[in-house]
Amino acid sequence: MPGKGFVSNIARQSEDFPGWYNDVVRKAELADYSPVRGCMVIRPYGYAIWESMRDELDRHIKRTGHQNVYFPLFVPRSLLEKEAEHVEGFDPQVAWVTRAGGEELSEWLAIRPTSEAIIAEVVKDWIQSYRDLPLLLNQWNNVVRWELRTRLFLRTAEFLWQEAHTFHATEQEAADEVATGLEAYRAVSEDWLAIPVIKGRKTENEKFPGAVYSTSIEAMMRDTKALQAGTSHMLGQNFARSAGIDFLDRDNQLKAPFGTSWGFSTRMVGATIMAHGDASGLILPPNVAPHQVVVVPIFRSEDDRAAVAGAIERLETGLADVSTASGPLRLWVDWREETPGFKFNHWELRGVPFRLEIGPRDVAAGQAVIVRRVDRLKETLPLDSLAAELPKRLADYQAHLFQRAIDFRTANTHHVDDMEAFERTVEEDGGFIHAPWCGDGACEKRVSEKTGATIRIIPFDAADESGRCLVDGKPSERRVLLARAY
Repeated sequence: MPGKGFVSNIARQSEDFPGWYNDVVRKAELADYSPVRGCMVIRPYGYAIWESMRDELDRHIKRTGHQNVYFPLFVPRSLLEKEAEHVEGFDPQVAWVTRAGGEELSEWLAIRPTSEAIIAEVVKDWIQSYRDLPLLLNQWNNVVRWELRTRLFLRTAEFLWQEAHTFHATEQEAADEVATGLEAYRAVSEDWLAIPVIKGRKTENEKFPGAVYSTSIEAMMRDTKALQAGTSHMLGQNFARSAGIDFLDRDNQLKAPFGTSWGFSTRMVGATIMAHGDASGLILPPNVAPHQVVVVPIFRSEDDRAAVAGAIERLETGLADVSTASGPLRLWVDWREETPGFKFNHWELRGVPFRLEIGPRDVAAGQAVIVRRVDRLKETLPLDSLAAELPKRLADYQAHLFQRAIDFRTANTHHVDDMEAFERTVEEDGGFIHAPWCGDGACEKRVSEKTGATIRIIPFDAADESGRCLVDGKPSERRVLLARAY
């Protein structure tokens, strides 16, 4: 029986997805609200999930030649205003420091919404020649964007992320860098978090303020809404020119470098919850799970407890050197003074991939009962086989979650050719909708106003396909991906 009503108190996922999400985040102790409006407290279990994806992405970043740096939290107003389009895009979300040290500041300081402006100002002294390029920088930090409507992990006034900022001698090198950043995000999303994504280019209306163009990866959540899982931007020479950055090129001419930036944030913790979770709570991919296997001892008497404890101690010793795709096996033994039923529900809510139940009969038989979280499949395995079995089962589990998510996305992907069919599909089915679009921003805006769906991306793998725009009937060259989104 469930202990203390843990699972029974979660809102029904099928009836109230936002309520379900908030219940899971708080009851699984991932995050909590703070005294500061719109800001969250990330609790240890949630932070461990973030650390896992953060560290994996950091490995990708460093393998591609980037170096980690740190720039100030505060950005002088004059720097932010150098790039007019950038300021206009961020101004409603910028928080300003206007008073400090007991007096009014002569120049307001923005609390970092992103770092393009201040980085460009500083590195102009670092870039003098083509020999100084490419400059590949990355920083892990917090940023503030004053959101009116917030939701834990998905959209908060302050959040954690990485922001890469790079400078290149040629436009092609910068374009290649944009692709490098997006591929790093795809790898972490798909290979680490088991979340399938679609790569593509954002429309002019949806691009990053000040960018030449923006790219992103889009993922489908279990309520069939889209979530932008990472963005990579071609900044061209905009920020370099506004900061006065010049370098002497190989042809002995002064030129402005081409810039890029790309970012990935704690919203991916929320994405992991919403891409895999079920009615009972989290379902975590083994690569990112803080605990991959939890052992629940089962006993009634002290003699039984001693026998079970001895078997578990031998098991821990035997598994001490076992490795998985994400490093050493992360095993946890739950010795708390709670009933087995309470522990089962506690760890099911937290999405632990496998549970091992070991009681006195199991000890006598040299076995354990293993339960798979995603479908509650229960098996009996010899204790001495677990060192070999667990890594294989964890790898299979990771692959299963990824394929499960692909199958779900496929089942909720639609192709339509006109506005009537589009509106019906948005309301009745949701999901990803591929439809023809002429490229006119006015048509894009009309779709959003009428349905709440937006053009998420123009997929890179979209085939050339002559058609008619779903809004105005003008010629279309290919289909775009539309969806309601977070």
